[in-house]
Amino acid sequence: MPRTVSLDLIKTGTYLTIHLTVGFTVAYLMTGSVALASGIALIEPMINAVAFFFHEQAWKKIQARPPKGSGRAWMRDQAAFA
Repeated sequence: MPRTVSLDLIKTGTYLTIHLTVGFTVAYLMTGSVALASGIALIEPMINAVAFFFHEQAWKKIQARPPKGSGRAWMRDQAAFA
């Protein structure tokens, strides 16, 4: 597994942890119910974490595109870094 994928998964996991904590706290303060707050805190952030992972992947593809008008010089420079 390439290192970048591992780093993306670690970032996704830490993001999920923060999101779960914040989601539970806000839902509990609003409802006063541990059960309801737990449900809200588990469902919404998990879906959001998956969306975040794919969002990161999409941005990597966008950033990997050659700049407009760069032509062969950009490809030659990329080969030099490989």
